[in-house]
Amino acid sequence: MKKIIFLSLVTTLLLSSCITKKQFASVKSELELANRDLGKCGESLNQYMNKLTACEKENARLLAELKANTGTLQARQDQIEDLKDQIRDSRTVRDNTATQVGDLTVLTQEANQNVKATLEQLEKKDKYINLLQAAKTKADSINLALAVNLKDVLRDGIADQDVNIKVDKTVVFINISDKMLYESGSYRLTPRANEVLNKIATIVKSRPELEVMVEGYTDNVPMRSSCIEDNWDLSVKRSTSVVRALQTKYGVDPNKLIAAGRGEYNQLASNDTAEGKSTNRRTRIILLPKLDQFYDLLNPANVPE
Repeated sequence: MKKIIFLSLVTTLLLSSCITKKQFASVKSELELANRDLGKCGESLNQYMNKLTACEKENARLLAELKANTGTLQARQDQIEDLKDQIRDSRTVRDNTATQVGDLTVLTQEANQNVKATLEQLEKKDKYINLLQAAKTKADSINLALAVNLKDVLRDGIADQDVNIKVDKTVVFINISDKMLYESGSYRLTPRANEVLNKIATIVKSRPELEVMVEGYTDNVPMRSSCIEDNWDLSVKRSTSVVRALQTKYGVDPNKLIAAGRGEYNQLASNDTAEGKSTNRRTRIILLPKLDQFYDLLNPANVPE
């Protein structure tokens, strides 16, 4: 490029006029100086171009950073708004809570009185529970002793399968098979019945606080005769025979006796087999405390301290 400029200048000078060597040398020197200055300008231009490129990159980076910071700022502003909302909500809750606390303060005295009354009621209930527990313990002990006494008295000469004794809740049950007490298909007592009824009567007479309920049961085979209508009638007549014997033969107070018939119902076993029918044909003697005796156990005056 420089050579072309130089040749152009030389050609121009040659064409314009004839010059001396000294003038030519001077022009050449100026030309070289100009070329050097031009080179330096080119270098400066390159440097400025590089700086311009660097500035453009920095500007792009700053613009990207500004955009990011703008987004972050918006997010922070949103968070600030959310926090302001939470503060407003918290103040509302605080005000409501203060109102409720004020209401509770007004109700505190009444609540304390209610709690006191509740505690007093619970204390009374605890005493009553203790009373019930004591009564149950006493009743259980009485019934257990009675059952043991009956088993001892009835043990001699009586088969276990004919008489069964158990304690259930507040009463003692004596289940006696029909063959032990009655003639077949009848309500007339057998001689063997006198033996067991005599022993039961002895126990009953020694315990004036007891009442005696006699319940008759049958199987499901229909029963009818000239003096028996059905199984209901048979079961009642059988219990009546036992009650009558306890009163007339063995001196049991009739005020303590109850006769009841249950017919073929409330069976203990299936009537589909002979064994089941035999089990269901029974008389149950129930020894239970008189109601006034039982209520005496629950008298509040008897509450244990």
